[in-house]
Amino acid sequence: MKVGFIGLGNMGMGMARNLLKAGHSVTAYNRTRSRTEELQQDGATTADSPAGVAPCEVVITMLADDHAVEQVVFGSKESGGVLSALRSGSIHISMSTISVELSDRLAEAHGSGGTSYVAAPVFGRPAAAEAGQLAIIAAGDDEAIKQCQPLFDVMGRRTFNAGEKPSNANLLKLIGNFMLASVIETLGEAFALGRKGGLDAASLLEVLTETIFPAPVYKNYGGMIVRQEFEPAGFKMPLGLKDVRLALAAAESLKVPLPIASLVRDQFITGLAQGWEDKDWAAVSMVSAKAAGL
Repeated sequence: MKVGFIGLGNMGMGMARNLLKAGHSVTAYNRTRSRTEELQQDGATTADSPAGVAPCEVVITMLADDHAVEQVVFGSKESGGVLSALRSGSIHISMSTISVELSDRLAEAHGSGGTSYVAAPVFGRPAAAEAGQLAIIAAGDDEAIKQCQPLFDVMGRRTFNAGEKPSNANLLKLIGNFMLASVIETLGEAFALGRKGGLDAASLLEVLTETIFPAPVYKNYGGMIVRQEFEPAGFKMPLGLKDVRLALAAAESLKVPLPIASLVRDQFITGLAQGWEDKDWAAVSMVSAKAAGL
């Protein structure tokens, strides 16, 4: 399949490489050109602009936030975006973590332009992207999802269908990231309490994860907190704050209070005020440690 891929960051590079390994033709664009040149060594074709990937059957965007997706899809005064260059019948898969509101706008814009839009955000960190072990949450037209399934099978270990409304996938993703952020916050508070009381952090982690909290998320993030291993970041602090804010925005539009999300948002802001922009979002745990005098 001829695939256009926009966004070769920590996640996108591994995803695009897996598509190439599976025999798909990939034309890539990235704002930092050195990333596309790196992928070119694996057999990709380089595009000079986002619109340069539009002739492909499927265009995948894997970008950091709403602003980046808007710029690429809708373009600017200086240059057109992907949407205006897509050929009739082609499919745009947005695999970014974006707002529900933007996803709805994208669905409407593609529908009126004769192209298909599938929202397919993912759960997994860069190592999972490289290994093709992402969990993919797809929503949109059933036929479009079926056409995209061979690509999903290469990039992920399993695809979950969230229905025909594309933004359902984005809402589900935001709920998951809100819960992950809440777990990290809880771990940070728990380890601050344990350390202040004289408990060995590694032993505390072992007991908790071998008894009542055996899930990988507790083991993985708990291990990062115990080791204070926050760099290099797999998912940076500003992105964590962004996702919690998007969850709060979705909740406000639906009139659903999320008091824990509000607290976690403030903890991220406190961490960023300390200059931790380049640390993994698990570093929000240090806010609790500092508050405890550790």
